Amino acid sequence: MNIIKTALPGLLIIEPQVFPDERGFFYESYSQKALAAAGLDNIFVQDNHSQSRQGTLRGLHFQKGSLAQAKLVRCTFGQVYDVAVDLRRDSPTFQQWLGVTLSAENKKQFFIPRGFAHGFAVLSDSAEFQYKCDAYYAPQAEVGIFWNDPDLKIDWPVAAPLVSAKDRQNPRLKDLPLDCFF
Repeated sequence: MNIIKTALPGLLIIEPQVFPDERGFFYESYSQKALAAAGLDNIFVQDNHSQSRQGTLRGLHFQKGSLAQAKLVRCTFGQVYDVAVDLRRDSPTFQQWLGVTLSAENKKQFFIPRGFAHGFAVLSDSAEFQYKCDAYYAPQAEVGIFWNDPDLKIDWPVAAPLVSAKDRQNPRLKDLPLDCFF
């Protein structure tokens, strides 16, 4: 695996080594040993899988406090634009975001540590998105940020996204209580 550091400390792009042949391909999609060698000691306890149609935007989501989650995400069918926003108050990149295109074709993964909000937009006709979490889903700790917060200025590559009613009602980052930050 090729593990690439990004401009936001802790966010990593992971490129697996792919072995194609006339039958198809093979690659190791997860290796605790490889991640540990890169300094990641997360133990993943839950896998999630979503399917969405083109133009769907999910996010921005995170869990606060001691129930925060680190995520290892990938797109196994189609293509998505994946975004992480730094919510760590003491970070030099606090409130900055990074977006990366994940697809079944490029097989890249995105490691999102605790302290980041996360969301993605579907670019292909349909997409299947999978993610490993190092903490269980806890609805009482779930928080969202308005996907199109003008202070964040995320450059989403979808003109009129399909957003859930719940996500359309998320507050702006500046309106979140202090206990939502890390």
